[in-house]
Amino acid sequence: MTTSAANIPVAHTPPGGWTEWPPPVLAGCTEPLIDGAPDLHGVWRTTAVTDDAGAPLPGHPALQLLQRIEQSGDRIVITAGGVIHDMRCDGTEANGVHDVAEFDKATRINVVATYENRVHVLRPVGFPIEVTRWRDGDDLLWKYVGFTARCVRVGPPEFDPTELKPATP
Repeated sequence: MTTSAANIPVAHTPPGGWTEWPPPVLAGCTEPLIDGAPDLHGVWRTTAVTDDAGAPLPGHPALQLLQRIEQSGDRIVITAGGVIHDMRCDGTEANGVHDVAEFDKATRINVVATYENRVHVLRPVGFPIEVTRWRDGDDLLWKYVGFTARCVRVGPPEFDPTELKPATP
């Protein structure tokens, strides 16, 4: 029997952000990914960050960042940096991210989410930017404003990130 992501309430960042990893949101969902969705599920650690020209950024704050990505059907939940961004990748503002920005855990954001050519695309409403995530072999690439991060999978979505030892540079 398939457990649908539609049966689980949308998760939001708690006031002020989380300080201890929250439990997975889509645990137990067995709904297959929609056609065209890249398989991004897992706990990922950033191992390298480059600028838009491809030059390494060795002291970048995204280095060693952990992010948990859960997926089911057209739904994706990205938990990282004290925030939980839960959305459906259907191209509508109504089903996109309605939460807070990571930088202060207070600024309200609305973001449209899609899957396009096996890439997860986020378009913040009112801003001319895109945030993308896609697979490059076994790695996850995450492009944000001014940088691209390469991430390695350190566990499945249900893995407890607190069990990880700090990475050595």
